[in-house]
Amino acid sequence: MISTMQDIGGKGTMFDEWFDKDIKTEKTLSRTDEEQAHVDKETSKMVLYHYETCMFCARVKKTIRQLKLNIRTRDIHLDEIHMRELVTNGGKPTVPCLRIERPDGTTVWQYESSDIRNYLLQKFG
Repeated sequence: MISTMQDIGGKGTMFDEWFDKDIKTEKTLSRTDEEQAHVDKETSKMVLYHYETCMFCARVKKTIRQLKLNIRTRDIHLDEIHMRELVTNGGKPTVPCLRIERPDGTTVWQYESSDIRNYLLQKFG
């Protein structure tokens, strides 16, 4: 199961409860253990840069939880190193940003919550 709140000691964030209200009404995603292991391997190469009070980040994190993805998170307000990584490598201090390491060794820095959500839904939904 996803633990997207690992940056803040497992505690929920400001918008999580708000965005999770309709989770019970949505279809539950089901995978075999083998399928989940494959998804976990793919998501091990991803990192979501965010901060707690960003509602666009909360939307992406909701999608991550719904798809049962194990994506590490880095809060740019809690650790200045994360902010520097984002700006230096991604090119701008905007969140949410999903860093995706591809099998060929290249790295993509995906910005815009709707683009990130569409990417995750298409790849893992």
